[in-house]
Amino acid sequence: MNPGKKLFPYFQPIVCAASGYIIGYEALARQYNEKGQIISAGELFSSRDIPAEQLIEWDRFIRRQALQQFSKLNYSGYLTLNISAAWIDYVSDINALPTIQMIDELNIDRSRIIIEITESKGDLDKLIEVVRIYKLHGLKVAIDDFGAGFSQLERVMAILPDIIKLDMQLFQKATKGGIASDIVHLLTRLGKRAGCRIVCEGVETDDEFLFGLTCGAQYMQGYLFSPAEAEFKDATHYREQINLLRNKFLQKTMIKERDKIQYIDKVKGLIGLLQKALEADFNLNELSIHPFEKSGVLRFYLCNNIGDQISSNFNFAGGKWLEESRKVGFNWSWRPYFYQLLAIEEAGDSYRFVISELYRDFNTELLCKTLSLRLDAERILLIDIMAEWT
Repeated sequence: MNPGKKLFPYFQPIVCAASGYIIGYEALARQYNEKGQIISAGELFSSRDIPAEQLIEWDRFIRRQALQQFSKLNYSGYLTLNISAAWIDYVSDINALPTIQMIDELNIDRSRIIIEITESKGDLDKLIEVVRIYKLHGLKVAIDDFGAGFSQLERVMAILPDIIKLDMQLFQKATKGGIASDIVHLLTRLGKRAGCRIVCEGVETDDEFLFGLTCGAQYMQGYLFSPAEAEFKDATHYREQINLLRNKFLQKTMIKERDKIQYIDKVKGLIGLLQKALEADFNLNELSIHPFEKSGVLRFYLCNNIGDQISSNFNFAGGKWLEESRKVGFNWSWRPYFYQLLAIEEAGDSYRFVISELYRDFNTELLCKTLSLRLDAERILLIDIMAEWT
């Protein structure tokens, strides 16, 4: 039997963490196997044995079915349609795009349709032009699998999508911490700065949902809520579940923030001891009796008012201070924690300290932050501390 005759769309909900509502659905291709079971059609569409023209024909057949079902709903949300970037190369007339024609034939509000660009292949110049046409006609555009490779970064810069969907494998790895977590946080910050809405795909557990919230992602999609199904649900279907998840996030985050405040207070006390010792000739052995290491203080050093490092690095490890002079003479005036401190002082506030963004320390590979504060009229004290509480 012709596989195309057994193809049809299922719909997976996308939920909003802020409202608790289902805000849209992604249409996904499904088919019946030889046993009559419903399975994903992904393997069929990734086959190299079927000509691209045939796959495009089947894809448009599924797309039309999805739009027909969507048009019958008394529903104000979105429908996301996947379109392969590689298949855009086969469009003969970009001013007569098939999807726009289908939408108009079915009298669907164009602003409720999101075109999700999948795959990294395809002519970028043609993709840019097709996306321009979509946007000109009022459709929104999403990039799928963001974070899967450099080509996706290039594509984001080129077409400025409305929505970014994080690569599912990267997102799930990121929930376990490590460099994947750092990358996802960086990508979500990049997306938000570009004015894109962030969607986390493949959300299967409470912890993955909570991690998505820490990344600032407002929209979630995955088996935690529902697989793709034949029918659309009431927009409030998951609202109680999402309320419980938000409360769980708030409670866990409050505990972390409390621990963070307690940690900072402890570090402040040690900084006071350090400031007092540095006012005159200091004795490193006397300082080592204080719990610097247990409090996550890694090192300190001094700079002058133009950013030149005028002291050795004093590294604390193994219960003692170690002096390392290699960076004497380096200039750190270009680091935000240095020039921000000077700007605060220019504004008339001389009693604050500045905390840098999170970074991974080259020597210890620990996540750290740098604190900068005024020691006296000529010297600025900089202190590197562990930042695992962040």
